[in-house]
Amino acid sequence: MKSNETFRRHARVLLAGLVLGASLLNAAEDITTPAATTTSASGNQSPSDEIAQLRALLAAQQKQLESLQHAVEQQQKLIEKTADSTNALQTLRPNLGSVASITPVLPVPAAAMPAIPAYPAPRPQAAAAASGNPCEAGPDAATPAYLRLGNTCIVPVGFMDLTPFWRDKNAASSMGSNFGSIPYNNAVNGNISEYHYSMQNSRLGLRVDGDWKGAHFIGYNEFDFNGTSGSSSLAVSNGAIVPRLRLFWVDVRKDKIEFLAGQSWSMMTPNRTGISAVPGDLFYTQVIDINYVAGLTWTRQPGLRVLYHPNEKVTFGFSAEQADQYMGGSAGGSSAVLPAAYLALQGTQLDAGLNLGGCSNNTAATATAVSYSCSGQGYLGQPTVAPDLIAKVAFDPSSRLHFEVTGIESTFKVTNLTAPLTTKHGATGGGVEVNANAEVVKNLRVFTNNFWSDGDGRYIFGQAPDLIVRSDESLSLIHSGSTLDGIEAVIKNSLLYAYYGGIYIGRDVAYDANGTSLIGYGYHGSSNSQNRSINEITFGFNQTMWRNPRYGAINVMGQYEWLQRDPWYVAIGAPKATHDNTLYFDVRYTLPGSMPKF
Repeated sequence: MKSNETFRRHARVLLAGLVLGASLLNAAEDITTPAATTTSASGNQSPSDEIAQLRALLAAQQKQLESLQHAVEQQQKLIEKTADSTNALQTLRPNLGSVASITPVLPVPAAAMPAIPAYPAPRPQAAAAASGNPCEAGPDAATPAYLRLGNTCIVPVGFMDLTPFWRDKNAASSMGSNFGSIPYNNAVNGNISEYHYSMQNSRLGLRVDGDWKGAHFIGYNEFDFNGTSGSSSLAVSNGAIVPRLRLFWVDVRKDKIEFLAGQSWSMMTPNRTGISAVPGDLFYTQVIDINYVAGLTWTRQPGLRVLYHPNEKVTFGFSAEQADQYMGGSAGGSSAVLPAAYLALQGTQLDAGLNLGGCSNNTAATATAVSYSCSGQGYLGQPTVAPDLIAKVAFDPSSRLHFEVTGIESTFKVTNLTAPLTTKHGATGGGVEVNANAEVVKNLRVFTNNFWSDGDGRYIFGQAPDLIVRSDESLSLIHSGSTLDGIEAVIKNSLLYAYYGGIYIGRDVAYDANGTSLIGYGYHGSSNSQNRSINEITFGFNQTMWRNPRYGAINVMGQYEWLQRDPWYVAIGAPKATHDNTLYFDVRYTLPGSMPKF
């Protein structure tokens, strides 16, 4: 680089000398008189001969100048040939000022650069490309939006939603469907419709990617605005919705081993590919409903996960995740009825889906309400014996086929409430899940997800209790299962989908200590909130109106949902079942951003 600069400096000096010589020559011609064009008597050369010699010299120098220009053109071609390799080097180790960084970024060493002349002044578009700043690229350039800190890239995650929705029954469940609590036609809420606007599904977060000593790491954070608010007047004067943490985890992979820790989608959640925890690799449908579809197995909870990748087509996974001694009562599902002597188990040793204390009424065999009080502890207020242990294997023979099998084991235990207090009762439950999806024709994919368990009903969005308690305080696990099947099709800028979801909750009945009253789940005389089955049919579309990787995207979406539930016991004259119809419409702006290639 130094020798090339010297060469260019000498060329400029030579050109300046030539211009000066030509100017002197023209001046000499202007002042020469006619008498001066002859030879002197002494035999000295006349001024006209000197001018001729100068002209000959100027012609020779002109040829040298042309040769010099040819050499410069050859050097320019060499610059253009090496531009790509130089950009590649800058990408691997950027020059000062080419990235936003909180740590020093060293310039590329001279030894790594080819011996080429200094760059000429770039054109405006070329200057943006050379700088490495995607914000300076042309308005039509497909550049991803991300913040680079050293060798780590931070990408924004999220979108802003506005969702109007209508139901023909007043389910009073916000924009998410509580599948197990659809009002009956003989109730007040079963005879009035509801219409609302909501922006609670709006989402914000970030994803961090980087490489360190041969390991690739991902940090992921995501939250929405479906948190529980302490205000009772959100619709009166201030829609002060509350953020809610969804995901917060870190994942590290080196060679064939991968490790994840934090709050993520449970490994029970079906995958579209592999056993990845990244939301785009999971199958939780394309619906607008924030509680998704009845029959989907999922939860988001803390845990540890280890994956082994023997090759790119097979993945083995094992996770230990937050356990819960769930007796029902969450997300519209019904609780199991406890023995009269052990009502205090609810909210202390068993989770009834209550928020921050306070217990609801329990319905006894006589269909009369039994009031009692308990000290519900809220989140993590109930003891657990051990984490839920989940094992999973996934096969991806091609991009058109994914198949997976998942198994889970859960452990439950309660302590006697009366003397002797050392008496404990326990049970171990488990379940099996088989899922698959395949692209049967181009841009048309079919899905099937199937789950059966003995004591793990909470993974079906809490619609089935895990267990009941007998009169001797021993535990009995409830059988439950679900299926979710559907299709997704992409036609140009439109995504179309249709799904069927179904849930079945088994009957588990026992006698109370008096020998006559029935307790448990699904017994004769039980509440019509104790569901036997829940079914859903839904379909919708997602239309991309505009999209640019630098500025984001605007989508318009719609969904229709038909939902039905059937109880185990129907009293004389009561409805045998109930159903509702829901319409969703959604306008969404998605933040710009896409992951750079590592």
